[in-house]
Amino acid sequence: MSNVLITGARGFIGKHLSRHLAAMGHRVSGIGHGIWPESEASVWGMSHWINGDITPGNLRVLQQAGGTPEVVFHLAGGASVGAAIASPREDFFRTVATTAELLEWLRQDAPGARLVAVSSAAVYGAGHDGQIAEDARLAPFSPYGHHKLLMEQLCRSYAACFAQPVVVARLFSVFGPELKKQLLWDTCVRLARTPDTLELGGTGNELRDWTEVHDVARALGQLASVASTDVEVFNVGRGVGISVAKIASMLIDNWPELHALKPTFSAISRPGDPFSLVANPQRLIATGFEWQVPVEAGLSDYVRWFRRQWGSAA
Repeated sequence: MSNVLITGARGFIGKHLSRHLAAMGHRVSGIGHGIWPESEASVWGMSHWINGDITPGNLRVLQQAGGTPEVVFHLAGGASVGAAIASPREDFFRTVATTAELLEWLRQDAPGARLVAVSSAAVYGAGHDGQIAEDARLAPFSPYGHHKLLMEQLCRSYAACFAQPVVVARLFSVFGPELKKQLLWDTCVRLARTPDTLELGGTGNELRDWTEVHDVARALGQLASVASTDVEVFNVGRGVGISVAKIASMLIDNWPELHALKPTFSAISRPGDPFSLVANPQRLIATGFEWQVPVEAGLSDYVRWFRRQWGSAA
């Protein structure tokens, strides 16, 4: 059994990662924001939880309760492109400042702990056609992407100067149960409220690489073993681009009473949204990782989960 720490553990991906790691036999501690009763946190595999900022004091409290971590998964950070554009200063502190605090605590209190720095495909920015490899041009298109890149660079500086073992995981479009924001959630909310019409932003031709959260949790857990001072970077994406229009239609297909509904698009794109973000997954595949949840099955599960949530809320 290893001691594991997850920052941002109460978030969408953090919950699933915590449950996956606990099922693998690890003792999981977490830090983030929000009241999380022990009875609920334990369902997600969380042994120790602190509701608070990433500060040396809070991290030391967790260290005393759960032991010094062998691996840290850093998921804390800004929530979305839109939120970063609306409040870039807050996004900077959520993503960059928290990383500096975590790295300094690791240097002083947990030297040698491996760090999985969870970044985003947003660092690649716009203007990419087809699959994007890890060594592609980095041209962030939003404050969110710029701050994720700064987070990566901070990790590299500690690897180079203080021998901090790091691996960077760049996530693409992650979805699954517990996701309550972004395209899938917003689309399902609209279908539930106004089932006779569905208009979305953009053209519908925008391409994203959709990855189900259970697979993403497995990938992050596997990548911890390759953390080193070389700071390798891995795309966590399937390598298949699916248009927004296709995703919307697939959601509708899983809503039997709406099967005749056709989505329309405003042709107005959101600021900060590149047209295409599709991973080249070969580096991840070379580690022996295999995707297990097809997009179609993941979307079916998501709609079932959403309708349960919406029904209970109503």
